[in-house]
Amino acid sequence: MAAEQSKRTILVFRFSALGDMAMTIPVMQQMLESNPGVDIVFVSNKNWGALCEGIPGITFYPADFKGVHKGFPGLFRLFRELRSKFRISAVADLHNVLRSLVVSTFFRLTGVPVRTIDKGRAGKKALTRKEDKVLQPLTTTIERYAQVFRGLQLSCEMGTKPVFAPRPLPESVLAVTASKGTDKWVGIAPFATYVEKMYPLEKMEEVIAAVSGEKGHKVLLFGGGKEEAARLGALAAKYPQTVSVAGRLSLKEEMAVISQLDTMVSMDSANMHLASLFGVPVVSVWGATHPYAGFMGYGQSADNAVQILDLECRPCSVFGNKPCFRGDHACMEWIKPAQILEKL
Repeated sequence: MAAEQSKRTILVFRFSALGDMAMTIPVMQQMLESNPGVDIVFVSNKNWGALCEGIPGITFYPADFKGVHKGFPGLFRLFRELRSKFRISAVADLHNVLRSLVVSTFFRLTGVPVRTIDKGRAGKKALTRKEDKVLQPLTTTIERYAQVFRGLQLSCEMGTKPVFAPRPLPESVLAVTASKGTDKWVGIAPFATYVEKMYPLEKMEEVIAAVSGEKGHKVLLFGGGKEEAARLGALAAKYPQTVSVAGRLSLKEEMAVISQLDTMVSMDSANMHLASLFGVPVVSVWGATHPYAGFMGYGQSADNAVQILDLECRPCSVFGNKPCFRGDHACMEWIKPAQILEKL
């Protein structure tokens, strides 16, 4: 009973996209390892629970912002659910948006300590503005997450060791990929949320053709949604030793495949961060965005980034969600497939 009373339970919020959520995983794992007697209740998008599996000390709590947790009444309901089911000692808001601030405020009003991430908006604005850019590396998102826990008097010094070990492939996955054997597996994730940070597919096809033509190599294509799955399926059919897993596996199954990769080629997108959890080296391709904004994959080498460095307009946004200043997407169009192949 005494041990139970002394245990601290930290409520952690990160509601956003899969890649942002994936970056929280190594930080939470490190914090738990460094602070015996601390547990985490992690609240995030209901679809991302698979990322927390296998980490002792994390309880995943799904948020449904299109359903029962929608709007202000839904957020108050979320607060009441969490307060009734868990004995919350402190709140770590790793998102700092209206939803997380509302729920955090409810807890603060009950006397629970709250710490919120500093997103460094001023530095990011200076990095991405059109004129008089301040082109220098900013604090990484991983470090910003860690700072929140330190603000709660918790130790959280980040390293680079992988979060997860490689996972065996279940029969449901082997039915899609076949066994690995002695092949080198190269994952390629050519899509991104915004066109400004997506390498032209016809150029990426040259990369796929070259890798799939190498003896002992197999290409696995990753994507999401029906349209991407259809395009990747058609692409896979054109080349030997090329399989698309898009739309054919669950997130948990895709993570098992990613864990077996020898290399991943990804945009500044979720697959870079998923591969990073397993210590898989990523050849990352950057266009409108830039590693300096702090979103490089956990433990990844900047030497493996492919980007055009002598474009004065880069980066034009933090997330790639703004129209190209030039109108020609030179930051992506000027990258040659040979540059990606060289990194591979």
